[in-house]
Amino acid sequence: MTSTKTFGNVDRRSILKMIPAAALGTMAFPAMGMAAGGAGGRYVHANNSAYDTLDPHTVNDVARVASRLNFYDGLYRWVDNPPKMIPWLATSHEVSEDGLTWTFQLRDDVTFHDGTNMTAEDVVYSLERMLELKQGAGSLFIPMIDPGQTKAVDKYVVAFTLKEPSAIFGSLVPSILVVNSKLVKANEVNGDHGQAFLIDNVAGTGSFTLSRYDPARGFVGKRYVEHFAGWGDNYLDEIEFRTVLETNTRIQGLMSGDYNGLDGYLAPDQVERLRSSGKVQVFEQESMRVFHIAMHNGRAPLDDKNFRMAMVHAFDYDGYINEIMQGTVARNPTILPGNLWGAPDVEGYSFDLEKAKSYLDAYKAEHGDEIRTLKIGTLAGFSETEQVASLMQNALAQLGIKVDIESAPWPVISTMMQSPDTMPDMVPYWKSTYYVDPNNWVGELYGSRYAPTRNISAYHVDYVDERLEKALVITDQDERAKLYEEATRRIYDDAAGIWIYNTKWYGPYTKNVKNVRFCPVGNGQDMRWSYVED
Repeated sequence: MTSTKTFGNVDRRSILKMIPAAALGTMAFPAMGMAAGGAGGRYVHANNSAYDTLDPHTVNDVARVASRLNFYDGLYRWVDNPPKMIPWLATSHEVSEDGLTWTFQLRDDVTFHDGTNMTAEDVVYSLERMLELKQGAGSLFIPMIDPGQTKAVDKYVVAFTLKEPSAIFGSLVPSILVVNSKLVKANEVNGDHGQAFLIDNVAGTGSFTLSRYDPARGFVGKRYVEHFAGWGDNYLDEIEFRTVLETNTRIQGLMSGDYNGLDGYLAPDQVERLRSSGKVQVFEQESMRVFHIAMHNGRAPLDDKNFRMAMVHAFDYDGYINEIMQGTVARNPTILPGNLWGAPDVEGYSFDLEKAKSYLDAYKAEHGDEIRTLKIGTLAGFSETEQVASLMQNALAQLGIKVDIESAPWPVISTMMQSPDTMPDMVPYWKSTYYVDPNNWVGELYGSRYAPTRNISAYHVDYVDERLEKALVITDQDERAKLYEEATRRIYDDAAGIWIYNTKWYGPYTKNVKNVRFCPVGNGQDMRWSYVED
């Protein structure tokens, strides 16, 4: 076994490119203050999506990330902006010379919330459970590791043997959230791997323990005093993440002090309303969260390129960005954030109904004049998605195409998106950052290996797949950037989606909230470092 200094015939510089540059030099566990008699407090967050489950292995979205970040821990953890990884449950790792076996040294002082010591067996069980359930982050690991290939080498040493060398496995390690294997096994029902139990129970090591959960209201967590990372002089004694779908109710509640924080992705008029109130503080951070309209490339009429070209020219990009969003976001012409390596330099499609009509005429010449009613699914409580749908509906009406808009909470929409049969024709939503690599965006959304759980567009093109697959195994970032650029440019040329903007995060909090540690991975909902000042 060799350390990360070697990777077969690849030198140390190349292998370290497998982990984001910002994470280099952080492989020693950082010193943290132990529990002290500090200033506690209670924090209430109003969220615009429901918490329908607390299971860390069945969902992997930003809407429900708070329960995963605060109740569970991974081997490493993403923090800060730009994102970097720090050791967490693991203190270090080694990679074998053939690039297949990744061995992690675990801390020996980690306890689950019931006091049970965490060992390598819990890590093994957690990864195997993820592979078996085939949901959430598990779908990321299925293509790269087979069941039975995660081993407890020692009580506090775990090894993952991959099918092939992976350029992104290191970046995905924070997504292996560890559950208490004994507790979950004791609560399995008819071989369900504890799914029914973990909907409304927690089996983690995280910074907070569950004290109350209501799928219609949200959850409450209390500080886990024995958390292995310790606590400084200031911390939160209790956190509550509450579901409040109506935007105005959330904003009014923040200004009146009923809530301490809201989602940081608000419409400009809402941000300005909060700022001008003089009652709250608004933090600004650059992000990597691409807003786009996913189109079902596998269902007629959207399976035809001419029809999709009509769609991409039927959206008023400038009107939406400059008028509705008031210029607070940046035009992003592809699915890759423009501030990330691998993004191609393209102008972006323009709003041009005449051009859209010419493509539509070409489609009709081949398929006939009759076009069925299209369905756009929007996210209840997210006004931006409803505004985008209305813009598309109005523009397509001018082309003689009827559109029905159906709104539903994110858990409902996301479930529909998991199957080509129930996926709406179009869904406007954000592709958030779960790890900092182009595969997070272009690979997952358009690579065939991730269909249908992440590649919800039913887009399958050999040229693209070949490049995306190669980019997953080579380690040279320059070569990977070229492959992602080629793949993304082809997806752009195919008009496989409608890509609109890259987001800026405006985090609104009451003025007594301190030390919010924003990271694009998690969007500021990791509460272990924050506190509320008296």
